[in-house]
Amino acid sequence: MTTLEGAVVLVTGGQRGIGKAIVDELLTRGVAKVYATARSPKPSDDPRVVPLPLEVTDQASIDALAEAAPDVTVLINNAGANSPDSYLDSSIDDVRAVFDANFFGPLQLTRAFVPIIERNGGGHILNAHSALSWIGRHGAYSATKAAFWLQTNAIRLELLNRGIGVTGLHMGYVDTDMTTAVTAPKSRPEDIAKAALDGIETGAYEVLADDTARGAKAALSGDLTALYPELVG
Repeated sequence: MTTLEGAVVLVTGGQRGIGKAIVDELLTRGVAKVYATARSPKPSDDPRVVPLPLEVTDQASIDALAEAAPDVTVLINNAGANSPDSYLDSSIDDVRAVFDANFFGPLQLTRAFVPIIERNGGGHILNAHSALSWIGRHGAYSATKAAFWLQTNAIRLELLNRGIGVTGLHMGYVDTDMTTAVTAPKSRPEDIAKAALDGIETGAYEVLADDTARGAKAALSGDLTALYPELVG
């Protein structure tokens, strides 16, 4: 288990949406410092928040971030990208780009920060997945989240006995600017953030933050038609 009070936390994509909600919640839990990344970071009114630039698909940007944040004890891999909804009508370049952002980017960040967290006495990694880790919707996006889920499970095993816990966070639609066109039920980002940080502090391997995530995982053991009802007919 990791105590967030006094921790130094890095949140990728930390200036909007779920990432911003996580930063705000971290500040209520007594963290010493939060590095909040964005492609074009904006200053913060809170002296504990340190904005830093990051492009998750650029190794040089990741290396520069690691140099700028040598005191990190908790890494939250939140940044990611959407994709077109179709495999067949999207370019292969578009498919590769979302894998670069959602799978390879977090992997490169984890590889960069595991040695830093170890040098600082251990800590935690939280990876933001999705209920779509378990449902093949929205084109390559769901495939990247499924792959990221398995990456998280494997890295958790690699880090056993190295003083770094690993939590996977899953949720359905969340009420952010990325989902303004979605009419389905949406969770509040503040609720997702609280569930995520509770997961870190209790040492949870996995956080199913809403009913959508819980239902998606439970349905994996059933017939495919439970996940894809349009197959019935």
